[in-house]
Parts: sequence; C-alpha cells; structure tokens
Amino acid sequence: MSQHPSLKAAGGGVVVKRNVLKRFERVALLKKRGQWKEGDRVQGLRKTKADV
Repeated sequence: MSQHPSLKAAGGGVVVKRNVLKRFERVALLKKRGQWKEGDRVQGLRKTKADV
C-alpha cells in the first residue's frame, strides 16, 4: 500500500535543521566540547545550540 500524495513531505524530502536537541544529543555535544563527563547528572543540562 502506498502513501497518499498529500501526506508526503513538501520539497522532496529536504532536511531541515532542528532548533531543539534531544537529551542524548545534548549530552553527546557537551561530551565533544568537554563540558560533560561520565557520572554527571543528565537533568538540568546546560543550554546548547545545535552545530551548524
């Protein structure tokens, strides 16, 4: 069964940059920057901006 044409993404599947990161993405980004280490709390993480 195929998907109805009205439900397909506009622009042919163009990927858009998201403004909000999930928790595991924020932890990975903070690890990469050296601002988070194993054993630190995952609640109350510092704010991050998604990389460009």
